[in-house]
Amino acid sequence: MSTILVLGGYGAVGREAATALTERPGMTVIVAGRDPGRARPVPGTTALRVDVSDPAGLDRALEGVDTVLMCVEPGNVAVARACLERGIDYVDVSASRHLLTGIQELDGLAAERGATAALSVGLVPGVTNLLARICAGRSPGRDLRIGVLLGSGEQHGPAAIAWTLDGLGRLDGSWTMRFPAPYGERTVHRFPFSDQYTLPGTLGVASASTGLCLDSRLTTGLLAAARRPPVTGLLRRPKVRSLLFKALEKIRLGGDGFAVTVQAGTARASFSGRLQSRATGRTAALLIRQLPAPHPGVRHIEQLVDPVAFLTELAAEGFDLHLDRER
Repeated sequence: MSTILVLGGYGAVGREAATALTERPGMTVIVAGRDPGRARPVPGTTALRVDVSDPAGLDRALEGVDTVLMCVEPGNVAVARACLERGIDYVDVSASRHLLTGIQELDGLAAERGATAALSVGLVPGVTNLLARICAGRSPGRDLRIGVLLGSGEQHGPAAIAWTLDGLGRLDGSWTMRFPAPYGERTVHRFPFSDQYTLPGTLGVASASTGLCLDSRLTTGLLAAARRPPVTGLLRRPKVRSLLFKALEKIRLGGDGFAVTVQAGTARASFSGRLQSRATGRTAALLIRQLPAPHPGVRHIEQLVDPVAFLTELAAEGFDLHLDRER
């Protein structure tokens, strides 16, 4: 019997992960947040009030826990350290490079305590990392191109919207990628997802680049415009940012589908479906169920599981996996 603590378990990703974990026997799932009394309950779980910025409260919450799934930011490095010091496995869905870099520095601690910290666990990074490993294996020595198409009609939480706004204008470059039907060929714009920084180290490839587009061509055009320096500077102004933030919470210009595609030379692999938050939550839950033991240290998802077997099992939960070669 394993006890899983889901921090940020009342958000879109946390709820999906907690629900998926309760579907398998042998797991006790605790869903934690700052104010669980105001949140919609997750059936089959135990509610717990936890403020990750309170060390004493976090210490109490970790008693008797085997694995912690982190679905909130910030505080990730401190929570990871607290878990690893106690020999508790830690799984993180963050897409922020600086947070993953901070946790990576705890590798020695994790190895010493016999615990695993699993990073890049979600849709992007996560599924993209596994697709990248498949393509790198089929076309060795080739650079990786990663395309991410997200549904602009899916409802996202404040943290996800803030992270997206922060990423606008930080990287330059665009290229075309082919996504599975019904999307086809789209232009993607480079965006600071963490996978492009970690994959050269974990897969031994020369470079990786990740680009973003939205299912709505109109909103993708707005995304491209936001990369221009004058617009980027405007978006940094607090009043403008606040107005845009409120608009993004309410406006739904697209659907809730997603697709991610990775290409290296002639090898291409894709994964698609509906609700990126569901895909991230289900990926995290599946990894927790398959977390190899003992495998101490800080690792990214592509270093922990067989990519084809993992993605095939994940696809059985209502997603589509496409593996092919260009001729």
